[in-house]
Amino acid sequence: MYVVELTFECFDDTTVSAVDLAVNGLMDALRYNGQVLGREFPMVMGDGQFHVRAVCPEKDSLNPKFHSPQVALKIRQLSEASLLSPKMKVLGRDINSEASAEDTPRSWQVLYTTYVHTCSPLRCGETLLPIPLHRLPATFNGDHKAVVKWQTEWQACDEIQMAGSFNAEYAALAEIQDADSRLFRKGWDIRGRIEYLTKVPTYYYQYRVGGDSAESELERKCPKCGGDWRLDSPIHDVFHFKCDDCRIVSNLSWDFQ
Repeated sequence: MYVVELTFECFDDTTVSAVDLAVNGLMDALRYNGQVLGREFPMVMGDGQFHVRAVCPEKDSLNPKFHSPQVALKIRQLSEASLLSPKMKVLGRDINSEASAEDTPRSWQVLYTTYVHTCSPLRCGETLLPIPLHRLPATFNGDHKAVVKWQTEWQACDEIQMAGSFNAEYAALAEIQDADSRLFRKGWDIRGRIEYLTKVPTYYYQYRVGGDSAESELERKCPKCGGDWRLDSPIHDVFHFKCDDCRIVSNLSWDFQ
């Protein structure tokens, strides 16, 4: 991933509030299209210019060819705040983040995230590296907002259950673990949409913790079809179970690893 700086120049008098509204509206649209990552974008003002720093999946993630209709609209609306279209400068590779998966054919992919990840939740099955969402056809309504919102909700539940100090832990865990939860169904449906658009088998990650024993966990069945899905050896040391019919992968309960 790469750190970039966007510079917005004023061509007429404006106000900080107008600039804030216009620039943050554009950054939100870029985020919901997978062109920038994270939720906070520091903005600095100086000498008639405003500078914003962000992290992008790839060097060319902000190329106009990737813009969604929402991004294009927000760029046009910058003029209402007396701002020119932004100039972009790549500051360098973010050494604290993962590289993106190469843009090559892949045999499968998986919708997988955790609360510590800011990258794309779509991962290459062969490498487990993140696949930039902006490379995909628009998932819903012109961009990937539904995917990003699902990821935000999943990560919020993951962080609550990892903290493990409130009653909300159990409700949060149920959302990311139980196949009949609303969040699980939502993510699994998004997975199906991505598979339809990309023509690549796309799996959904079921988080698993708890259980009575290691033996019973090893014998558990697919949560949707009830079929056998245990693998002879784990994939990426994460996925111990994989159902090709239901497109679900899962880990051996973290309590027994």
